[in-house]
Amino acid sequence: MRQFLTITANAFMELVRQPIFLLLLTGSVLFELFLAVPYYFAFGDEPKLVENSVLAVMLLAGLFGAVLSASASLAREIRTGTALAVLSKPVGRTQFLLAKFTGLAMALTVLTYVNMVGVLLASRMAFDAYGSTDVTALAIFGGAVAIAYAGAGCSNFFLRRPFVSDAVLATVVMVTIAAFFIFQFTTQKQSLGTQAQVDWRLVPAGLLILFALWVIAAVALACSTRFDMIATLAICSGVFLLGLMSDYFFGRAAAHGSWWGSILYSVTPNWQLFWLADAIETGKSTFHWDYVGKALAYAVCYTGAALAIGAVLFEDRELS
Repeated sequence: MRQFLTITANAFMELVRQPIFLLLLTGSVLFELFLAVPYYFAFGDEPKLVENSVLAVMLLAGLFGAVLSASASLAREIRTGTALAVLSKPVGRTQFLLAKFTGLAMALTVLTYVNMVGVLLASRMAFDAYGSTDVTALAIFGGAVAIAYAGAGCSNFFLRRPFVSDAVLATVVMVTIAAFFIFQFTTQKQSLGTQAQVDWRLVPAGLLILFALWVIAAVALACSTRFDMIATLAICSGVFLLGLMSDYFFGRAAAHGSWWGSILYSVTPNWQLFWLADAIETGKSTFHWDYVGKALAYAVCYTGAALAIGAVLFEDRELS
């Protein structure tokens, strides 16, 4: 168990020390807030448009983070020989793979948390044609990110600590503090003098996106046992696009009793099950915690299957 925890912690720290992880985390959350700035003139549907857009940014940032992190966590270690050095110790290959996935899942959870804070802030900052840009919230959030980077720079200069990992940790802390301050002490006016509110229905939607990212991370990690980053990215992109259209390609055939349609519909991850934005837009969504629990079970099954395939592929992989 100690070896598992050590490999998990090392995998997590290795991922959050990647400059691309910091850029993806900061760039995605800032872009989410930027989407709440322009005037859209969408005839009263501006908040819904902003919410759909920021959830899409959250999903795409997580997908890129999952694939890039999986390749950096496993494929590069196999190529450089680090994995061989670790496996020369009393560590099994399956244990090594599961520990790598746990560290990867933790890193994706951090990325998703920061993006979730940005999504909630964007829902609070969104305004209709009678409102205006929340400059105060933008200044507070931008200042919090700047303080996080400045603190990481000081720790790197004076204490010789790694800049990227400190910047990630400081960004998580400062983003949380900034969001709390904005929610508690600032207001945003809408039409007819009403006050904008945080759309807390986005919380279960964000959790579903996190579950989807865990699934694609398991697929990417299984691919990384055999392929490098470009091939892994291509395969995961194909799985993602096929899963988006599985209802059209396989669902209708399965509904008509086709055996091949039922098999393909079962083995293809259906990403539409993790997308709650449509239900939120139509006003039919509240805190569907029962559905979130079922989606978690669905994600656990697919993640376990992908990791089992990855363990089989990794078992006879030549590492020398």
